[in-house]
Amino acid sequence: MDDPRHLFDLTGRVACVTGASSGLGRRAAMVLAAAGAKVIGVARRAEALQSLTDEIGENAAAVTADVADRDALPATIAAISAPFGAPDIVIHAAGINTREAADDVTPKGWDQTLALNLSAPFFLAQALVPAMKAKGWGRIVNFASLQTTRAFPGGIAYGATKGGIAQLTRAMAEAWSRDGITANAIGPGFFPTELTQAVFSDPDRAARNAAQTCLNRNGTLADMDGPVLFLCSDASAYVTGQILMVDGGFTAK
Repeated sequence: MDDPRHLFDLTGRVACVTGASSGLGRRAAMVLAAAGAKVIGVARRAEALQSLTDEIGENAAAVTADVADRDALPATIAAISAPFGAPDIVIHAAGINTREAADDVTPKGWDQTLALNLSAPFFLAQALVPAMKAKGWGRIVNFASLQTTRAFPGGIAYGATKGGIAQLTRAMAEAWSRDGITANAIGPGFFPTELTQAVFSDPDRAARNAAQTCLNRNGTLADMDGPVLFLCSDASAYVTGQILMVDGGFTAK
């Protein structure tokens, strides 16, 4: 039997990670680079992206862009493909949660949430897929959520997008997997990121969330490394259209 560790080797692959300036996106970029991939981090904050590329080194590049700006998408795609060629892997980690109660949702907040959380992953992937088809290999990883299947207070817009991500992931798999491109989603539980700062700034609330998991703890950034690497590598060659919940068993209870 061959050494199975080669299944996780990303040497020669090119990965694009949106939302790479912080949190789970930054962690995903780091782990893919550690596995041998050349990584393009995409986000709006140039200074934070520079910190990422400085830490990774020559196998990283940064693109400062708003992936929700559809008019700018052709220029964004060109910038993403310029440093190392067209990506083989795309991780859609950019996201927003306005935390507006249902009675208080504004058209602006609703549109902003859908544009970044749901529309951007589709249109960015759609633009990158032709190069993946030409190679006969590609990996698309979307970000789902606990709110893909659960309703949280103040999460109606966010939850709608994350429910949509589940179906988008299945539809991407149906459309593109015959060309060697898998499409899956990761559904994080509670991890300490900028997006969940309101949760972790309240110790009692964080403790209640931890108690609802099977593991009796919230996530750490390191808990995301294995799932990300699995879905971006040859190890998951026969896995597509799936939502992998990385939540410590929160949704199992």
